[in-house]
Amino acid sequence: MLLQPEVELATDEQKVSYGFGLQFGDQLRRNQFEGLDLEAVMAGMQHWYCQQQSLIADGDLNPSYDAIKARQQALAEEVSARRRQLAGQFLQANAAREEVSTTASGLQYEVLEAGSGEPPAARSTVLTHYHGSFVDGTVFDSSVQRGEPVRFGVHEVIPGWTEALQLMRPGARWRIVCPPALAYGDQGAGEAIPPGTVLVFEIQLLKVLD
Repeated sequence: MLLQPEVELATDEQKVSYGFGLQFGDQLRRNQFEGLDLEAVMAGMQHWYCQQQSLIADGDLNPSYDAIKARQQALAEEVSARRRQLAGQFLQANAAREEVSTTASGLQYEVLEAGSGEPPAARSTVLTHYHGSFVDGTVFDSSVQRGEPVRFGVHEVIPGWTEALQLMRPGARWRIVCPPALAYGDQGAGEAIPPGTVLVFEIQLLKVLD
């Protein structure tokens, strides 16, 4: 384990130099791989900056790069396959529950509270409260926790939401399960939602605004 060095940050030059280090560290975190050696990274930076002789030839780097890349791809494929398997198992088990309905698109929904009135149209604007979670129950987004309902157009959200909202009546509270195709698909959504993820939402349609 690399020990945290003692650094004096008394001058502007020292502070800016430390800032460069933070930027390099951020890049490393974004491109890290299992077995990343920080001491080797720092040695490479020092050798290059000080124009010292490299410990390895340029041509010797490519096979190592390729090996790491292949290892990362294999791991990503393994994780993706496992995620798809778990998603399929969860969807199958949830669909078998008596209180759950499944639409032609594959959207699964459970009516927790029935509303009244006319449901919104595709171009309506609505006010909602929601919890968004993964199948293990981990909440990744929640307007309820923030204490502030969200306003948006029915057509401006993921397909699962767009479909569900047009079936709900004002005041209704539903639990919906969105297969990846009705959520963020194989692309995912940044670091928050991995590719191919099944998403679970508890939605309360507070009001249809227009």
